[in-house]
Amino acid sequence: MYCKMKKTLLPLVLSILSLVSCDKVSPIGVLVAGTSVEDRVKMSNLFYLNHYEDDVWLAADNDYSFLVGADSHLTVDPGRMDEMLAEGLDHGDLFYAHLGDIADTKAEYYVTLDSLLMEAKLRYVESNYRKVNDYEYVEKRNSSPDPIRFTFDEIVYPFFPVVGNHDITHNGWALWSNIFHSSFYEIDVIVVLDDGDIVFDHLIFLDSASGTLGHTQIELIKEGALNGKYDIYRNTFVFTHTNIFRPQFFEFASTFTREENFFLLDQFKKWNVTCVFCGHVHMWDERDYNGVHYLTLETMCEVNNPKPGDYLVRVDVKSDGSVTWSPVHMDYVKK
Repeated sequence: MYCKMKKTLLPLVLSILSLVSCDKVSPIGVLVAGTSVEDRVKMSNLFYLNHYEDDVWLAADNDYSFLVGADSHLTVDPGRMDEMLAEGLDHGDLFYAHLGDIADTKAEYYVTLDSLLMEAKLRYVESNYRKVNDYEYVEKRNSSPDPIRFTFDEIVYPFFPVVGNHDITHNGWALWSNIFHSSFYEIDVIVVLDDGDIVFDHLIFLDSASGTLGHTQIELIKEGALNGKYDIYRNTFVFTHTNIFRPQFFEFASTFTREENFFLLDQFKKWNVTCVFCGHVHMWDERDYNGVHYLTLETMCEVNNPKPGDYLVRVDVKSDGSVTWSPVHMDYVKK
């Protein structure tokens, strides 16, 4: 369940200035990058400094799961995205992560996306909250005699995307940021075990929409974007658009520069990362390196993968801290 205590997502990490596209839907994405890493980082930081006064965190009891999808490239047909969100709600996943290139950059596509997310939030609130008056809700699972009350706007729908290179082409950053506001952030997961112990997992969402790390983000990392807390976390999960490894050596889509790749690989080890989830190349890849597991997901876009298939991943985190994942089948086909 999504809880709201302090509401500040500390700006975290990384970004990129890529001139290389990862998809067939918008070939011009190969040539156009609408914003710089520095601009996005500074805008994201300013937004949270000015608008968010508290930390946002997720709460779970014992076991929990989350759903991951990538590269939906939504246009006029939101069917695959709607299927992903419905799957997450029906299964009771704690949150849903999207690995970038969420929509092609036309204003009408983002109007469709915004409407879709609002409809999904309405279903989520109806499923997880009870209305106590004309404008306030309480969690259905909260049996306290005086539970915390939330307005509809205060209930944050647990859909967390990273920004992709297609999301910033054609001045798409203005469209993307109008809905999601920040291109990089981190979230704590507070897990209450049956014996009363509390453990913490951590989620890191990176801005990797470009092809190089920005100076500001590198400095944030070096200064300790996690405030030195990374050793308290049981599991840390990283979500990024740009992939760390190439599934095949002749892959056209860009990755980080060699120096930045080494920097990130070292940083993930320092953060004791359990798994890094990547998108971008529209090709499945799985490997371990230096004690960290890496999953690169296929595209869930119905244009690129028109047939039903296993385009999502569900991650199960058990009370003992063990982590497993399984593929999730998608049935939607283009009408």
